[in-house]
Amino acid sequence: MLETTTELVAEWGVPALIALGSIAVVVILLVVVVRIARRGKRARIRAERALADLGALVVRLDDATEELELEIGMSSALYDGRPPASLRRARLTAQHTRDDAFAAYSAVTAEGNLPPHQVAESRRLTIAVQKALDVITKARAENEAWLAKNTTAAEQVEVARQRLDEISERMGDPSALREELARIADESEWEDAADADTAARDALAEACEHLRAAEEKAADPALSARDDLTACEKALARAENASQLLEETHRLVQHATLAVGDEQLGAAAAIRAAAGTQLAADPAHAPKLAEAIRVSSAALDSAMQIAERRPVAANERIARLRDQLDIALADSRTQQQQLRGARSALPGSLAAARSALARAEAVVTGAEIDARVRLDSARRELAFARQAQDPIEALDASRRARRDAEEATTLAKDRKRRR
Repeated sequence: MLETTTELVAEWGVPALIALGSIAVVVILLVVVVRIARRGKRARIRAERALADLGALVVRLDDATEELELEIGMSSALYDGRPPASLRRARLTAQHTRDDAFAAYSAVTAEGNLPPHQVAESRRLTIAVQKALDVITKARAENEAWLAKNTTAAEQVEVARQRLDEISERMGDPSALREELARIADESEWEDAADADTAARDALAEACEHLRAAEEKAADPALSARDDLTACEKALARAENASQLLEETHRLVQHATLAVGDEQLGAAAAIRAAAGTQLAADPAHAPKLAEAIRVSSAALDSAMQIAERRPVAANERIARLRDQLDIALADSRTQQQQLRGARSALPGSLAAARSALARAEAVVTGAEIDARVRLDSARRELAFARQAQDPIEALDASRRARRDAEEATTLAKDRKRRR
């Protein structure tokens, strides 16, 4: 009986075990093949290509949204001062889709996303972005048809003339602001706006040339003035942007000059508080905290040495040293101490984020998707920081805004150097 059982096991059991082993090997091989397919070189190349195509399309949408603003500006006066309904709806769709696409692109390009997910998400976003572009194209076509039917070229030229006069009056003399900046601060404080006065004047002169060409064509029914009017509006937008950059830079430098004294006092108080915390700190942590206090004190001295002519840079250095001091303190403070520290650091951190954002906005023009995404993130974080009721959350958001803005600036400048 025992021999029979042994024979049966040998006859049926061993082949069964071999079969099960073979199945297990096949399953393992399938898992490996699927994993390679999902994570392998070809999958990564497909994902990179899909993300690159998506990025280019989102840039197109961002540019089209800006151009839509110009279209609305050109047309509003011809629609009794209100933007055309079709263009308003298109702008709303474009802005929402663009903002969502920026956030989604940032999320899908983050570490940890598998190539198949990146490809699928790229397809989904591509459909949404293309729909928004189609909405813009349709709205602009409808607007052009309405203008051709209900307005004359002379009326459109007159509206452009009024806008040119308004912007010219609002700009005033940009060189006066630049001279004031040179008087109160080193050029390093306003280098991104150093040529803004010249850019504003040149763009305004270009707008005048296009307007004259439009006036000449408007007198001839056989010619169309629309291209010249569009070029005039684009030149006016550049002039206005350059003027606003100069004004914002001047405001930031003035604000930094007024605030640097308070920021110094706040940082000095934070360093003293950290020294008090060090006395009660765990012996293992105390040396690290002592070194952070020493570095912060040296950084504060360094910031104040440049504060007179470089107040923006001084305030940014103070904001960074307070960042590092907070990291060193970590969990050594009570909740109340953290709240007091956050309230004290928040104004300077917001100012540093705002100045970093202004620099980013000055250089992220015509940039690739990565710089635009970082700039969009900086704007979102700064808006959240300004609205947050919790000072700790607001401080963290302002610091993220500053880092995102600085990264956007770096990406944009790197691209310009590659050209």
